[in-house]
Amino acid sequence: QVQLVESGGGSVQAGGSLRLSCTASPSSYSTSYSTNYMGWFRQTPGKEREGVAVHFRSGGATYYADSVKGRFTVSQDNAKNTLYLQMNSLKPEDTAMYYCAAVSYIRPDRLWAPDDYDYWGQGTQVTVSS
Repeated sequence: QVQLVESGGGSVQAGGSLRLSCTASPSSYSTSYSTNYMGWFRQTPGKEREGVAVHFRSGGATYYADSVKGRFTVSQDNAKNTLYLQMNSLKPEDTAMYYCAAVSYIRPDRLWAPDDYDYWGQGTQVTVSS
């Protein structure tokens, strides 16, 4: 069973930066296959979970939500089975619980559909103060 563990959340002032990490385990071919698409989603109380960025690990492409383009950057360390989300120029509206998600394959028109992801981390809180 694939497990995703996030880390790196915290509190920062507007304009600051944070880097989130998501590590998939166990380290195996099966895990790599099952997490070929890894994404970051975020959620605030009373709102639906929204996609932030999705990374196609074997292909290398990354897709970003319009709200974070130019500010957030995804990178990966395949040796560590870890996906990173570098968040710069943070805004108060970025405050949310951030979740890592993964699936082996997802249709291009479903990239931002949380229900289509098979695996989820426990979440890490990001708070941006003005």
